[in-house]
Amino acid sequence: MQYHSAYKKTINQLAKKVKYRRVELEMSQQELAYQAQIDRTYVSQLERGLANPSLSVLIALAISLKIPLKSLIEKDR
Repeated sequence: MQYHSAYKKTINQLAKKVKYRRVELEMSQQELAYQAQIDRTYVSQLERGLANPSLSVLIALAISLKIPLKSLIEKDR
């Protein structure tokens, strides 16, 4: 039970970070999807905390969002 709670919290933090940075860069979901070579609906799922991205997707997102991968996955303080 505790694992599930920590997992969901991490996914939700990732979702918020992706959306915040995308909006900060004034990118649409479509633009981010194109740059990261993923589907726009997947970006939407990511931003709502409904997707479990692979490492390759996380790397593509970090590059597209112009941020270090570490900043996407590290815990908020």
